[in-house]
Amino acid sequence: MINVPVQEGTIPHQIKGKFGAAKVTLIPAGPGTGIIAGAAVRSVCEAAGISNILTKSFGTNNPVTLVKATLEALSNLRTKEEVQRLRGEGVSL
Repeated sequence: MINVPVQEGTIPHQIKGKFGAAKVTLIPAGPGTGIIAGAAVRSVCEAAGISNILTKSFGTNNPVTLVKATLEALSNLRTKEEVQRLRGEGVSL
């Protein structure tokens, strides 16, 4: 299980994931767009609670590797607040 940051039904920023020969690009989309993805990536996005996203897959069309590449991309997502906390920005000493 992984935590996926979802903001207003989409992901906070564009991200790429890679597993073996599969490469997946996940792009945030506006409200009402829906999930524009192939079957394997669509299933993962629906399970993660994402309702608006654009995706593109490159390399292989093997569903197992596409799912693993999608999970790798989603696990690397960070919100703006997480990045600021990790950088130590906005912290008064």
